[in-house]
Amino acid sequence: MLNPMFLSEDNTHAFPCYRWLVGEVTIELREGPAKKLCDDSLSPLFLSHRKRQLDERQQIYRWLAWEPKIPKCLDAKTEKELPQDVRFDNEKQGDFEGSLHYALLELSLKKLVIHFGKSWDTLEDFKRIFWRLKSPVAEYVMEHWKEDCFFGFQFLNGSNPTMIQQCQRLPRNFPVSADMVQASLQAGTTLSKEMKAGNIYLMDYAILDGLPANVIQGKKQHLTAPLCLLYEHPDKGLIPLAIQLGQTPGPKSPVYLPSDPPLAWLLSKIWVRNSEFQIFQILTHLLCTHLMMEVFCVATLRQLPAVHPVYKLLTPHLRYTLEINTRGRSQLISEDSIFKRVSSTGGPAILLLSQKGYQTLSYESLQPPLDFQRRGVMKLRDYFYREDSLMLWDAIQSYVSGLVSLYYSSDSDVTQDLELQLWIRDITEEGFGDIPLFGLSSELRSRKELVTLLSVVIFTCSVQHAATNNGQFDWCAWVPNTPCTMRLPPPTCKDSVTMEMIMESLPDISQSCMEMAITWHLSRAQPDAIPLGRHTEEYFTEEAAQAEIRRFNETLKEIEQKIEERNHSLALKYETLKPSRIENSITI
Repeated sequence: MLNPMFLSEDNTHAFPCYRWLVGEVTIELREGPAKKLCDDSLSPLFLSHRKRQLDERQQIYRWLAWEPKIPKCLDAKTEKELPQDVRFDNEKQGDFEGSLHYALLELSLKKLVIHFGKSWDTLEDFKRIFWRLKSPVAEYVMEHWKEDCFFGFQFLNGSNPTMIQQCQRLPRNFPVSADMVQASLQAGTTLSKEMKAGNIYLMDYAILDGLPANVIQGKKQHLTAPLCLLYEHPDKGLIPLAIQLGQTPGPKSPVYLPSDPPLAWLLSKIWVRNSEFQIFQILTHLLCTHLMMEVFCVATLRQLPAVHPVYKLLTPHLRYTLEINTRGRSQLISEDSIFKRVSSTGGPAILLLSQKGYQTLSYESLQPPLDFQRRGVMKLRDYFYREDSLMLWDAIQSYVSGLVSLYYSSDSDVTQDLELQLWIRDITEEGFGDIPLFGLSSELRSRKELVTLLSVVIFTCSVQHAATNNGQFDWCAWVPNTPCTMRLPPPTCKDSVTMEMIMESLPDISQSCMEMAITWHLSRAQPDAIPLGRHTEEYFTEEAAQAEIRRFNETLKEIEQKIEERNHSLALKYETLKPSRIENSITI
């Protein structure tokens, strides 16, 4: 990649390139300062250059409706069809392709993965694949995974921290009575009082109801759609009160309670954790970060020339999105897909779940302040994901606002930017055309709307992806805590649960090995990671813009320090959203 410089007697002029030059090619470069369309209105040469660049890009980057009722994507079957400019460099490509192979071999799993269908004998046996790849969090999980308070903690700070919601009225299909849960409440209170006080919360996995479970090497796996009622106890933290392993109550779908036989209660929690695996992998992670952000990436390449300020702002955060997603799609539809070989939702359920999740998404749900308020979780204690997300959202929004104000002095500047308006129309009418209730307008009418949208993109590509991706191994390495699949159907009688049933329900030896390898591969620190706020490629050359970038990085340093000070007194540190651990873009 080149960044040619033109030198004069008085000053230096930068001509950002950041493109691969292969063979004998001729390219036209603009000088560094960002320019809107109106800024070039008096120069036919510059206007012609903008148009030629976009015409060329629109021929290369075409929309594809991969499947109905999910976000559109780039028209490319494999990563080999992608232009070199949006592909991995050689080192990252080699690292990406070799890491999963390394996980299977270096973990001494090679001899174990052949034991398809063979169950572990005891829970202790899972340690046989735990000894080489582990982390401080994973070790903590192994020691505490059976505890009710830790079970509740994971809804706040695990890999799926965006689903818990306040419960002000019990669902009709969840027949939990006050007497059932009284023993778990603080003395002197009732379920009704705690619900009115806002201390009762719900995890409802109804979206999994009716999905076809995967079949792995001829053996049917099992899915369920649990309901889990939680209580923020003043002393114990967030604890489960009741669990129902299906959406239809009845004699064969009992409500499990902490007072039930210990193995029955443990298995009911394992089932909830299995549902967590499906949701965070397919919806919270794949759909809400990867697939949603590809729409912005394709539209940006199609509608904004390289000199446009929004292109310069977003490009570092959309880097590698197309390569990662194209690889992922080709892997998901492959008959040899690793995910199909280990997950309850492998196969057709992946697409069906994505489609169901996509139709329920809203633009507000991608804005942390609005999402936390909507779910009624602003006062939940020890919700470190919320605390860190809000700090980072404010920092990103301030950074974006500062940059936008440099190039858009008024709301009319936004409305009159034809390229920007074509960009938002491409996003809403093409990329998100199958989700009419999403809530994102096809027109940008103010600087505030533009700042919010750009903040959503940057936050999702960096912070939100880190929150749902980077902790996968931590929470899944101890397989019983978050099993990728369940091999027996849920029990219909509490008294029938035995340890043998639990072991036959949990992933077998081969599936356990593959779960560890996949989650390590996906969540490991990338060797060439570029932390949030850092820019290895200088798209903005103006001093005022570079000053905004410096201010952003100073704010991130302050946030890092606050997180470290909070974590100092915690038995289990929440470090997932330390800015130094958040990548600028989705690179895995």
